[in-house]
Amino acid sequence: MVPTTLTITSKNYSSWSLRGWLLVRFAGLPFAEHVLPPDDPSTRAEILLLSSSILVPCLSHEGVRVWDTLAIAEYLNEVCPDAHLLPADRAARAHCRAISGEMHSGFSALRSSLPMNLRGNFPDFKVWSRAQADIDRICAIWRECLDAYGGPFLFGAQRTIADAMYAPVCTRFTTYHVKLDAVCQSYVDRILAMPDMKDWIKAAKSEPIDIDELDVEF
Repeated sequence: MVPTTLTITSKNYSSWSLRGWLLVRFAGLPFAEHVLPPDDPSTRAEILLLSSSILVPCLSHEGVRVWDTLAIAEYLNEVCPDAHLLPADRAARAHCRAISGEMHSGFSALRSSLPMNLRGNFPDFKVWSRAQADIDRICAIWRECLDAYGGPFLFGAQRTIADAMYAPVCTRFTTYHVKLDAVCQSYVDRILAMPDMKDWIKAAKSEPIDIDELDVEF
């Protein structure tokens, strides 16, 4: 049997790698990591959002290769149905897909002005107005979901695709000391306290490579 592998890049800087990695962890599928060096030119271009396509993370499973985080999510939902990566209720499934898709394709101001950097710590960071609009929208999504489905995760007791999609945002809010209301801060704390996130953050903080463009407060 060909082993299952997940190709990722930097654990410190790559939000897409974190999303894919969490999805496989949530699915309960054993896998090996294949880590591309973040100082490789093509890898660096993806991390800095300079690439025309994002091909990492990439899941290889039983002869199937899947890239793009939402494609990985849907694939895992098919092959690991007992993980319940999507809610059981049809309306909730549609809602989960909608907010996951919004994260996948939107919030460009947040991505560019508050890049993921788990080793960073910027307590006096000034959030631009366009990025603040993205933050406000994300917080509205979280409050709506937590109110509708009762928490502790976005769609209730079970972690879903949506929690994996928004997990890197939780790290960004922490890195840049974004002020949140009590409900949203509690959700951030809950995500960062997950053992999976603790494993990822520990590895990120021991990563030897620095990307200068992402280590400067701007």
